[in-house]
Amino acid sequence: MRSDELFSRAVSLLPGGVSSPVRAIKPYPFYTDAGKGSRISTCDGDELIDCCLGYGPLILGHAHNQVADAIRSQLEKGWLYGTPTELEILMAERLIRDHRGIEMVRCVSSGAEATMAAIRLARGYTGRKKILKIEGGFHGAHDSVLIKAGSGATTLGIPDSAGVPPAVAELTGQVPYNDAEALATILSEDTDIAAFIIEPVMGNVGTILPEKEYLKEVRAITEEHDVLLIFDEVITGYRLGIGGAQEQYGVTPDLTTLGKIIGGGLPIGAFGGKREIMEMIAPAGPVYQAGTFNGNPLSLAAGIATIDLLRGDPAFYTRLDEQARVIEESIPGTADGSFVRTGSMFTYFFRNAPPENYTEAKESDTTRFGAFWKKSLASGIFFPPAQFESCFISSTHTDEDISSIAGAFSSCLN
Repeated sequence: MRSDELFSRAVSLLPGGVSSPVRAIKPYPFYTDAGKGSRISTCDGDELIDCCLGYGPLILGHAHNQVADAIRSQLEKGWLYGTPTELEILMAERLIRDHRGIEMVRCVSSGAEATMAAIRLARGYTGRKKILKIEGGFHGAHDSVLIKAGSGATTLGIPDSAGVPPAVAELTGQVPYNDAEALATILSEDTDIAAFIIEPVMGNVGTILPEKEYLKEVRAITEEHDVLLIFDEVITGYRLGIGGAQEQYGVTPDLTTLGKIIGGGLPIGAFGGKREIMEMIAPAGPVYQAGTFNGNPLSLAAGIATIDLLRGDPAFYTRLDEQARVIEESIPGTADGSFVRTGSMFTYFFRNAPPENYTEAKESDTTRFGAFWKKSLASGIFFPPAQFESCFISSTHTDEDISSIAGAFSSCLN
């Protein structure tokens, strides 16, 4: 197999043979040659229906023609200036218009960079040192949040990372998801907490939904203790709908982090929030954040085209929801796992009831997931290769694709 040959070369050149841990499929990963619409083609000659979609950004599918046109148009004018561009303003106008929690915004290069900067801003604004996060919440691979982290860290069984100084780890506390009482207890006991960062819908330990009123309780508790609430909407932003989870659940955070879909498949991140907080960012204020690729024109052009396409189709999210519902309803009645979905984002947990937090998600049978994943791949469906990830569909998934995905659940769960 060509993929086997490529991996044999890669293992001596890249740590573990890959550029990100979640791609480390055993005995070797397949290598992708191309992607178009709902499908990817491998170097081994296989065509797969893609339910990973770059881990979420490709809500319009691979190589969408209008997004590609926007990229080509910008390429002809140059792809890096190191100066302001109108594209920064156009993107900011859209993000502010679409999110109840954003009054000003700074564009960066990745979701991880956005969360890192938002945490620094929260500390600078409040003058406090500590932060709280959700157990199993993943906010990028930086020191402050690699504490009981989800995503690849959960899959590999290393929820804490070597190289994070104990003194840094001590500044990050954790509380269970869907446990407002635990949050209230910690905040009442510790007055040095600057911010609480949370995925409003957990996505990096699989899709876990907030219990009724939980996010509103979180908002009330953080306000009571003057702690900034950071919604990490890197996954949910423009995935759950225009305005993301904060619009869907009617909760306004102090700061919001975004990524993935807002770049149309190119590298991007952004963080924004209340004006009085954001004006602490340099050069307006004393909290430093900078980057050569901040406001990269190619990423902005792709992202603006993507957002405009999403907003320009009033039935866009309804169609995706209906297609995902077909998949959900295909689960055999004899299956003893649990399908969790919100819109076009879903996870099948090999656990007999939907998990409500990280601890319960970890009870899932990863051996059974591995067997299911291999069967699904052999049937032509590419799900993310870990129990602790979310799956996605795009607007380019046809009814035939959805039937194939549903068929994989029907046949491969047995």
